[in-house]
Amino acid sequence: MERPARLPSREQLLYWLHEASEIEHQLMCCYLYAAFSLKRADPRWTSEQEAAVKRWRASIVSVALEEMTHLALVGNLTSALGGAPNLNRPNFPVDSGPYPAGFVIRLQPFSAETIEHFQFLERPASEQDRRDAEAFAPTKTYRREVPEGRLSPGPRDYATVGELYETLLHSLEAVVAASGDEAVFCGDPALQVDATLAPLPGVVPVTDLASARRAILTIVTQGEGAGDELESSHYSRFTRIADELAALTAADPTFEPAWPAAKNPVMNRPVQQESERVHIREPRIAAWLDIGNALYTTSLRCLLQGFAAEDRRSKATWLACSFALMRGMAPVGEGLAARPAGESGGPHAGLTFTSLRTLATLPDRSAARFVAERLEQLRERALALPVVPVAGETPSTWQSVIDLLGAQRDALLELAGAAAPAEPEAPPAKPSLPVVAPPPPKKVEVVEGSKLTLLFEGRRCIHSRHCVLDAPRVFLANTPGDWIYPDAMSAESLVAVAHSCPSGAIRYERHDGGEPEAAPEVNQLRIRENGPYAVHAPIVLAGKDDGFRATLCRCGHSGNKPWCDGSHVAVEFVASGEPKSGATDPLASRGGALEVTPMINGPLRVRGNLEICAGTGRTVARVTEAKLCRCGQSKNKPFCDLSHVAAGFEADGDT
Repeated sequence: MERPARLPSREQLLYWLHEASEIEHQLMCCYLYAAFSLKRADPRWTSEQEAAVKRWRASIVSVALEEMTHLALVGNLTSALGGAPNLNRPNFPVDSGPYPAGFVIRLQPFSAETIEHFQFLERPASEQDRRDAEAFAPTKTYRREVPEGRLSPGPRDYATVGELYETLLHSLEAVVAASGDEAVFCGDPALQVDATLAPLPGVVPVTDLASARRAILTIVTQGEGAGDELESSHYSRFTRIADELAALTAADPTFEPAWPAAKNPVMNRPVQQESERVHIREPRIAAWLDIGNALYTTSLRCLLQGFAAEDRRSKATWLACSFALMRGMAPVGEGLAARPAGESGGPHAGLTFTSLRTLATLPDRSAARFVAERLEQLRERALALPVVPVAGETPSTWQSVIDLLGAQRDALLELAGAAAPAEPEAPPAKPSLPVVAPPPPKKVEVVEGSKLTLLFEGRRCIHSRHCVLDAPRVFLANTPGDWIYPDAMSAESLVAVAHSCPSGAIRYERHDGGEPEAAPEVNQLRIRENGPYAVHAPIVLAGKDDGFRATLCRCGHSGNKPWCDGSHVAVEFVASGEPKSGATDPLASRGGALEVTPMINGPLRVRGNLEICAGTGRTVARVTEAKLCRCGQSKNKPFCDLSHVAAGFEADGDT
């Protein structure tokens, strides 16, 4: 793709970004469709085949999540230039013409041809002559041409998606050189989506040319533009899958990793009855498909509202709802692929990702109630849907979707209540923060002393050893019978030892009139090298008071989740305690209650004022809301990047 001879207008730049958004969106759906079609189990598989299918699913889902990152980065670029992000796209299948020369985008289940097609879509410039799989051959040849100098924006032809981003970057550099950063990047910075708001690998806000370069480099490095010289590129990952599939199929020609899901399924009867489209109309399966598409389009509505919101609380609520609904799509998509599309046999069904013609930003005043109403409709329909589990499913799989819909409905109703104009009235009194540790839970050793009572909760202990090293006469480790002697040192010294216990395993109650443990003035989370999060704040964990100190698992292996139990040592967990610093703008307030909510099969959601620190004390980020990785897999630690989805992480929590 040649560089434009003239400086492109802002309108032209936005046109290219809208096209890039459509491409990223289309690819994400195609990859998810292929991942959904993979079987969860098959009694005929060998252990090697089962491991390969699990690995392929995780790899394809991780690529789809990175396409979501690209979609978010393109949205940030668009907002930075003063435009509005685009989440619309043509319905599948898409033949050559709307996109680069020869690009055909169709929904097809996992197969050797499908993976070959994915390699073609993600091919780098060095592979631009690579041909697409035969099943994806375009029905016509079309070249896109726009006369040079025309005022109206239009497309250009290019062989690879990487060329589009190269043109965008060169164009941005040229217009900034001519007009300056401030004139070009005129969008409101409050509209930007960052890693504390979106748990996506590599998402960064865009406010100038330097950050625009970083965003485009992330897109190209992860996928469109990077070849097999980078092991983590999309092209390399699909190449590895193709090679493994070929080897396993050669060894066992009967190996079937995927369900025979429909090629080009559609929800609505096509205008022309074409043989290449499969109309899903069997009533029971059509009801599943209806819910799946409604989940998909509602998640897009929430994402669009998240991009448009300026208030960070609103932005976080909308984005969290969008990502939750995307998680809910997985069991629906997998369930469709696992079920025949009709009673008379033939192909299985599949999620069609049918577009919503009315997709646009909703007015702030009515948006939250509008979508909450939609979620309740979805929940009622899901409750009425008869579900007979197939291989790899359990009744709880569908119940998790129902619970998720209810939880997100409630979150939006809460947001709607906060946004509604309040009636004039006296402000309610603020609840006072706790000033003493809460009553001890069960399985706590309680040892009375003359001046204070020590409480030791062994299941929270991570053996930081402050107690046995700083108070060896009080804590006699490895001693049969009684081993805690509170009167063996002064109360003040023993209180200091308790405060140094990061896990909260050691607490105390004073009888000498001394001050009880108080909340810190600055809420802190310290990232321990190859270990857990150490939190010092008035912690409200899953809605319950959890004192002022806790160590929370981030390796994903604790048997006492959400607390750490030392499993990171046994599994040889490796994760830096010194991540790079991100947003460190001062907080309006530095203390107050910190809500920590473990999300089901997902991250730790924190709400409240919090300074996240490296192990050495360096500030990593200051946040009022964030999602922290607890599966151990995120590439954007300490923040979640949705790697738990690809990893199949399981843990109890809130929806």
